[in-house]
Amino acid sequence: MGEFIKAQTNEHITYVGLDRGKSNAMHLEMMQELIGELRRAQDDPAVEAIVLHGKEGFFSAGLDLITLYEYNDEQIENLWETFIDLIYTLASFPKPTIASITGHAPAGGCVLAICCDYRIMAEGAFVIGLNEVPIGLIVPPSIFDLYGLWLGQAQAYRYLLDGKLFSPAEGLQSGLIDEVVSADRIQTAATRKAKSWTQFERQAWGTTKLNMRQRLLQDIRESKTDAVQQMLAQWRNPSTRQILKTIIENLTKKK
Repeated sequence: MGEFIKAQTNEHITYVGLDRGKSNAMHLEMMQELIGELRRAQDDPAVEAIVLHGKEGFFSAGLDLITLYEYNDEQIENLWETFIDLIYTLASFPKPTIASITGHAPAGGCVLAICCDYRIMAEGAFVIGLNEVPIGLIVPPSIFDLYGLWLGQAQAYRYLLDGKLFSPAEGLQSGLIDEVVSADRIQTAATRKAKSWTQFERQAWGTTKLNMRQRLLQDIRESKTDAVQQMLAQWRNPSTRQILKTIIENLTKKK
């Protein structure tokens, strides 16, 4: 059992639980652990689908800005490379992937969700969306493409530049979310969806999924170096540091 990822398999479905602090904010080790868990599930013929879930109130708050702010150059470069690797690993997963969005999923939390094949979100005063631009972070082309896959490119373009956060109902209306259910029914709904897909011939389902994502996956691979360099340069930018510092001060005050 991992330190930040708790996975268990039941009836050929692996439930991959994000488990770090209250908000599941991601740092380097958590992302590395998640990649490892996904690769294990991919290689295990007994695993037919995965359900990626958070905990009550939070799917994932995205990247842990408080921890990342203290990273040295080598750590932050490693982090951005691992982030792109995580996106690729999840987006290229050949079996059904269901995001069970148990609460808030801004920024990196939303990125995990849009890599999956299907998103079910808990009802409540929760938000989901890519709000990187308002906090001074660059969104790489691959994440725009993933967003556009569900929202359509024109809507993804508008929402990304605004840094829009959606309520569950808005997410459902926009196509970002597939189902909204009460929190106590979310795992049941996720399991039901996974089983509806695992009954199909695996090769036909998995190959068709990867065919539809072929160009997207190729772009993630080919643009990785450029994306990492862009994000690194922006991260080191004094104006970004200032925005992050303000956000961190506000976050730590709340605690």
